[in-house]
Amino acid sequence: MSDATSFARLPLADALLTNLDALGYHSMTPIQAQSLPPMLDGRDVIGRGKTGSGKTAAFGLGLLSRLDLARLDVQGLVLCPTRELADQVAGELRRLARALPNVKVLTLCGGAPFGPQRGSLEHGAHLIVGTPGRVEEHLRKGTLSLNSLSTLVLDEADRMLDMGFKDALEAIIGETPEDRQTLLFSATYTDAIRPIAEALMREPVTVEVESTHDSASIRQHFFQVADEEARFEALRLLLLTHRPATSVVFCNTKRETREVADALCEHGFSALALHGDLEQRDRDRTLVLFANQSASILVATDVAARGLDIDALDAVFNYGIARELEVHVHRIGRTGRAGGSGMACTLYGPKEAFRLEKLGERLGETFAAETLPSRQALAEAPLAPPMVTLQIDGGRKQKVRPGDILGALTGEGGLSGDAVGKIKVLDRSTFVAVRREQAKAALEQLGNGKLKGRSFRARRVSR
Repeated sequence: MSDATSFARLPLADALLTNLDALGYHSMTPIQAQSLPPMLDGRDVIGRGKTGSGKTAAFGLGLLSRLDLARLDVQGLVLCPTRELADQVAGELRRLARALPNVKVLTLCGGAPFGPQRGSLEHGAHLIVGTPGRVEEHLRKGTLSLNSLSTLVLDEADRMLDMGFKDALEAIIGETPEDRQTLLFSATYTDAIRPIAEALMREPVTVEVESTHDSASIRQHFFQVADEEARFEALRLLLLTHRPATSVVFCNTKRETREVADALCEHGFSALALHGDLEQRDRDRTLVLFANQSASILVATDVAARGLDIDALDAVFNYGIARELEVHVHRIGRTGRAGGSGMACTLYGPKEAFRLEKLGERLGETFAAETLPSRQALAEAPLAPPMVTLQIDGGRKQKVRPGDILGALTGEGGLSGDAVGKIKVLDRSTFVAVRREQAKAALEQLGNGKLKGRSFRARRVSR
């Protein structure tokens, strides 16, 4: 490990450094190496890097380094566009802070009851992570004060604007001290965010990590289609030929997302739609099913998929070329992460050809249309996901833990441990993935046994 990328060269508390080592964070990523020194000096920072670049740990260490733990008031606020991203950020902050005494991180997001959040705020918190709408609501109702705030973080600020949070952001910023530190991190940095950054920040240091991907890690393929019917057939051909275990199909509109997901399901694929009109409960379940490998394909809009913790995708399919070329780069960055290889296939019609040319100019490459696989592939059966997800009507409120679920499934006469996948415990329910061929046995095992001395109803929630 080079001294230049060692966390030890930073003025971080010994407890933070020891914990970083225990977490396996042995050297800084490029965005961490460039942004942490000015952050720790108290400078405002604009950081731009693709998903997976390590920006959450970067601003997380900046936040934790400025905390006065003797004061139980809100000293750091992170605003995120979605509840999922807020949950991920809060989880990472808690991991980074676990060696510090009694750091309280509180999540404030819509889709969750207001009352319990108000009660938690009454007990105090050092760091708040939340969505603009709910944070602004707490400020308006007087249940949250930002008078002691020292650091404000805008995570994926451009997407917050895309989602209509401009007024809420301005209201929140108006309640923060003028001498705060402001950190703005995003995968893209569009024209819409520039005036807000200029108004918010004082002589910010700009850190930009190259977000393009080399052909060794991501293989890009482009296919021209004549019309919308041919576009959908092309998607089917590519899915049936390459048979990725996990893939995301990006669409440019919510309507297109619904239509493509429905059409894929009608043709026997295991596909789920993710877009902004979903209720939070349905969104949570969709993400759990995909993360559990109980669905092979997630059809999503860019805004809905932003900030999702999706690792190791086998392939990304662009149903059309993204309207913003930088968004295309972000899309394909979902595959080939963490040193792995990936594939990105893009479909485009005659009216989109100019975008392909501009994309080539943007990336310094020349892209040409390839020939689609043979239509004989349409006779193949779609790939079945390896796992099935079961939902149990008991969660954190009933003191259910992942170990309880695993024990119930693998107890006397039960499943082997390798037949059980991810377990996600929510407030009042739990999702558990089991191998497809073991689903019936798993339901019987749960039905015949007990959790915490009680019987809980379990049912299958994936195809």
